Amino acid sequence: MKIATALRTTMANSMIAAMANGTTSAPSLEIYEGAMPVSMGLTIADTLLSENALTNSVATAANGVITFDAIGDDLSVNATGNAGWARIIDREGAEAIYLTVSATGNGGELQLNTINFVSGSTVTITSGVITVGS
Repeated sequence: MKIATALRTTMANSMIAAMANGTTSAPSLEIYEGAMPVSMGLTIADTLLSENALTNSVATAANGVITFDAIGDDLSVNATGNAGWARIIDREGAEAIYLTVSATGNGGELQLNTINFVSGSTVTITSGVITVGS
């Protein structure tokens, strides 16, 4: 399937709106150990390694590509393990999107300086990019 760039950008903007939905609290980024679930909404049994508020506007879209805004501070690590996937929870507490995670340069939608998390340490997001329709 091929999707026109204008439609991909519309879809990307809809995804950004879903991530920033609501007004109750800041959206949050959660990073988990293990493999990404096959469907959203299932009970998550993987270890939650890091949970951090997204205080910026979340992301912008251009030409069907979503680029996450700078997260700001390093992410706090709450548990030891290897990062496998992430999700964004909107302002109302609902799941908005799941993301692949990798170390910098290894192709994940969310790239980190390391996927080896150690409780009490910090991890840096080096890139956050989703190409819609790819």
